Amino acid sequence: MQNNTFSTLFVGQNLIKLKEIDSTNNFLKDLASNSEPLAEGTVIMADNQYAGRGQVENVWQTEPGKNISTSVYFRPFFLPLHRQFYLNIAVSLAVSEALMVFIPDGISIKWPNDIYHQNKKIGGILIENTLSGSSIKTSVIGIGLNINQEEFSASIRHKATSVIQILHRSVEIMDIMDKLFVYMEKYYLILKSGRYEFLMDLYMRQLYLFDKLAEYRQGEQFFSGSIKGVAERGQLLIEVDGILKSFNFKELEFTHTK
Repeated sequence: MQNNTFSTLFVGQNLIKLKEIDSTNNFLKDLASNSEPLAEGTVIMADNQYAGRGQVENVWQTEPGKNISTSVYFRPFFLPLHRQFYLNIAVSLAVSEALMVFIPDGISIKWPNDIYHQNKKIGGILIENTLSGSSIKTSVIGIGLNINQEEFSASIRHKATSVIQILHRSVEIMDIMDKLFVYMEKYYLILKSGRYEFLMDLYMRQLYLFDKLAEYRQGEQFFSGSIKGVAERGQLLIEVDGILKSFNFKELEFTHTK
């Protein structure tokens, strides 16, 4: 670990930099299980993460040295289990707000926790919690952001983008990391203060396709609807033919806008 000069009280003040790792989340989880106590706000950052994971074991593709692959350690014991989605909300807001410092327009949060610029993915978040009774003992929050990668594989280039593609210039990764840590700390402390309605309101303002008619897929069924909200436990609420329906994680695939 090393001390840093980030503009934070605790997030990123203990930073472990690695050249290459399979997954920053796996490394941080192993570190937390073998180190007592591990400082809250500890960050793992890798130049190359060759087996990074997205939701439900999707692979996160990243070019070495060009992007942000990082994980942050928190102990949100104050957060009731039925409100654990608010941690997702806080982190999503932090990542999107950090990016908006550099990209003022077009950044949104695609439910539940992808970060979009217009209709393309620029980043993703993976939160892994360990539980103790009726509360969360620890959280390892993995964040992947496309920063200076100019080319993507043929399978994803139609739906992925990066800061350099948007701005047509490179950006210092540590400049974005600094803002990311600042906003992570800000929203984590807001969450700790219990301002749930405030966080949900901001999340809805940032939500991709909110209140817009779009097409979705559930299994083999395609349907049109408009997002009207998010339930406290995280289900997406979509109005379909005048009826409000709720969808759990991975039940739903976004297709395209009408």
